[in-house]
Amino acid sequence: QVQLVESGGGLVQAGGSLRLSCAASGIISSPNTMGWYRQTPGKQRELVATITNRGTTNYADSVKGRFTISRDNAANTVYLQMNSLKPEDTAVYYCRVDWYWPKQGAEWGQGTQVTVSS
Repeated sequence: QVQLVESGGGLVQAGGSLRLSCAASGIISSPNTMGWYRQTPGKQRELVATITNRGTTNYADSVKGRFTISRDNAANTVYLQMNSLKPEDTAVYYCRVDWYWPKQGAEWGQGTQVTVSS
């Protein structure tokens, strides 16, 4: 059974930086994709960034140039470096892992709050 534990959220002023971490326990087959999503009250959860086990990345337009996703495959950990934070980045950030073999599956973390003050 795969479990994800996020850390690194908090309160920061606009223009500041935070680094989120998500550690996965359990066996995750390859290929797989790890990523970050975020959600604010009354809105759907949206993609922030994803990275495959081979290092291919994908970013939402709203965070390109400010956020960087990376991962340590040996440690089954994914990171999100968030720079130049804006108040509109305020949300609960969720980690997710998707795997595709032998059966497709996914797991979510519990979420970590990021609050950016103006």
